[in-house]
Amino acid sequence: MGEMDIIFIEELRVETRVGIHPREKALPQMVEISLEIGVSTANAGNSDDIRDTVDYAIVVERLRQEFGGKQFNLLEKLAEHIATLLLREFACQHVKVSVAKIGIIASVRRLGVRIERSR
Repeated sequence: MGEMDIIFIEELRVETRVGIHPREKALPQMVEISLEIGVSTANAGNSDDIRDTVDYAIVVERLRQEFGGKQFNLLEKLAEHIATLLLREFACQHVKVSVAKIGIIASVRRLGVRIERSR
C-alpha cells in the first residue's frame, strides 16, 4: 500500500441520545465528533477528482442522518459505531474517532473517548 494520508473533520456537532441516566435517555444531547480518516490521497492529489478520495461532505451528512433515532449507553459504543460505519462505507484503511460530551460537568469543557480502528 502507498502513503497513508489523513482527511480530518473536527468538532462536528450532532444530536443523539447517549448516557445511562434517565434524563440522558429521554432527551437528545449534543455530542462533538472529531475524525481522522486514513486514506491514500495520492490519486486525488494528481487527478483533482473527488471520486479518488473520501468526500468529507458525504461523511458529515451520513453521520448526521445516522444519529437522529439512535440510543447509546456509552460514548465508547457511539465511537465504535462511527468507526465501524466509516470503515464499512468509505474507502479508508484506518480511522481515529473522538466523541465528546460538552459542558456536562462543571469546569470541564468537554470529556469523552478517542479510539483508533483499522481494516
